[in-house]
Amino acid sequence: MDSLARSDRGRLEAFLAREAADLEVHAVRGPETGLVMVRGRIGGGGAPFNLGEATMSRATIRLADGTIGHGQLLGSDRAHARLAAIIDALGQRADYAAQVNALVSAIEADLTAADERLAEETAATRVDFFTMVRGED
Repeated sequence: MDSLARSDRGRLEAFLAREAADLEVHAVRGPETGLVMVRGRIGGGGAPFNLGEATMSRATIRLADGTIGHGQLLGSDRAHARLAAIIDALGQRADYAAQVNALVSAIEADLTAADERLAEETAATRVDFFTMVRGED
């Protein structure tokens, strides 16, 4: 779901238009947008606290054969959540599993490449600080 949520919505639309244009999809819940509480921990592992709220969209669909799919992502793009739910349901079907796995693998490769580019750009701006010893005690 992380890969589908972080993917470009156009990529998911193109996949469904190419692989499953004639699917019969019924809405079970949503798509809808709401808020979720983001929690943190003091020092990364200490006592939990409420950091704030974040916008989230979710959808649940049922295919004609009864397969249920769920989609959820941060933000208010309800259409993206619905597309992710459809692809989630397709991934559970044997006749679409290979195509969905290939899509997710391609998305993950693109996300990894983007993360690496960002890390390289950030590393180029790194400044190393050091302290000079004055010779005084």
